[in-house]
Amino acid sequence: MTTKMDVISGSEINIKIGDATICYDDFGTSEIPIIFIHGFPFNKETWQPQVEFLRARHRVIAYDIRGFGKSTSGKEESSIGLFADDLIDFMDALQIKKAIVCGLSMGGYILLNAAHRYPERFEVLVLCDTQCNPDTAEGREKRFDSIKKIEAEGLGDYADASVKNLFCKNTFDTNKKLVSDIHETILTTSPSAISATLSALANRSDTCPILSEISLMTLIICGKEDVITPPAKAEILNTGIKNSSLVIIEEAGHLSNLEQVDEFNHALGKFITKTLNRF
Repeated sequence: MTTKMDVISGSEINIKIGDATICYDDFGTSEIPIIFIHGFPFNKETWQPQVEFLRARHRVIAYDIRGFGKSTSGKEESSIGLFADDLIDFMDALQIKKAIVCGLSMGGYILLNAAHRYPERFEVLVLCDTQCNPDTAEGREKRFDSIKKIEAEGLGDYADASVKNLFCKNTFDTNKKLVSDIHETILTTSPSAISATLSALANRSDTCPILSEISLMTLIICGKEDVITPPAKAEILNTGIKNSSLVIIEEAGHLSNLEQVDEFNHALGKFITKTLNRF
C-alpha cells in the first residue's frame, strides 16, 4: 500500500473510508482545494488533463470511487447516497472543511446528492455532462439487462456499446487513442463493480426538485453532441439552479473534458478564478 510518506509527487495515495480503501492523487497547495469525481465506469485518470492544468496554482485532488480504478469496493450495497457519503468522509479524513468540487456524469449525480445534504462543505459546484433526472423505465430496464449480460458473458459487448455513445463523431475521427484508452478502461474495470453501480444508477432518485434549494455558485458544462446527457438536460440544471452559468462545448460528446481539453480547461479555470476572486 502506498502511504503519504512514500509519495513525493502526491500520486497514488490510499486511505480507508468506511469499509473501502480509496485511492487518490493529491497535488499542489491552496486554501480551498479542488476535488474531481469521475464518471461511470471510469477512474480518476480521466481527470488528468485538468489536474495537470490546475496543480501549479491550486491543491487538486482526484480519487477513484469505490470499486473503480485502484479503490476497493467494500461490502456495502452501492448507491449514489453511499458514494456521496464517501465523498464527505473522504473530505473529513483529509481535514478538508470546504472544497470546490467538480463531477462528471455519475460524478455529477454524486455531487448533487452531497451538495443537497451537506451544502456547507462546498465552496462552489461544477457539474459536467450530467443531469438531475432519474432513469426512465426503459433506461432502468436497459441497465438491468446489461447486468444480466455482463454476468453471463463478461464486459466485451458492454464496453463496445458504451464507447459508441460516449464520443462525438469528431473524436472518433481525430482521437482514436482516446477512444481506445476509454474502451480499455471499461474492459479492465471489475465486472462486479460495474454491475453493482449499474443497479445504483438505475435506482437513483430524482434530484430535479432540489435544484431550487442550491444557492452555491455553479458552473454547468456540457458537450454539444452529448447523447447520454444532452444539452437539454444541462439547460434544466441551469434553469433550476439560480446562481448557475452554462457552457456548451463544441465538437464534444459525453466526455467533454477529454474531447476538447483546452476549451474545457478554459471554462473551468475562468470559473475557479472568478470564485477565488470573491475573497
